[in-house]
Amino acid sequence: MENQPAEQAVKTFLELQGLDLQALGMEKTPARVALMYRQLFDGLGAVRQEEWGELFPSDASGLVAVRHIPFYSMCEHHLVPFFGEVSIVYQPHEGLVAGFSKFTKVVEHLSHRPQIQERLTRQIAAEVAKGVEAEGVLVTVEAQQLCMMMRGDLAPGARTVTTECVGAFARDKALYQQAWQLLGTGKK
Repeated sequence: MENQPAEQAVKTFLELQGLDLQALGMEKTPARVALMYRQLFDGLGAVRQEEWGELFPSDASGLVAVRHIPFYSMCEHHLVPFFGEVSIVYQPHEGLVAGFSKFTKVVEHLSHRPQIQERLTRQIAAEVAKGVEAEGVLVTVEAQQLCMMMRGDLAPGARTVTTECVGAFARDKALYQQAWQLLGTGKK
């Protein structure tokens, strides 16, 4: 795939920052950066239903949790990383469940684009609700934002937590509490 325009743009950007790429031995850096950003943004398209794969019937009637899914994304404000973990609880519709690895693939897909953490959290919840036809979904995202650590007020070690709750969990307080208990908040 042709990436020459992106490479040239990176080269121009670095040179405008005062870097002499030849003198610094960075001649190949523009190509590496362009390739890296192509990979970091390979989730720009919509999640397709086939990415969920086959839904499996089960006789389970309880909630299902997939916890501590690692992710990384790029803050759309400064194009620096934020990274952390996603945890998902869902209530299957009529016992239909998805393979656990599908949740990690969907998180990866949605995080591989310029994002803000709040939107990522909402998109994951909506995608789980749609993809597995879940009755209810609770998603938490805990992350470290490098923009908070590298610029501005410099808050190294700070973590941000976002949540999104849809469907039955938003309507039924007891079910909502059960979902939070399943997440084992504060436990790893």
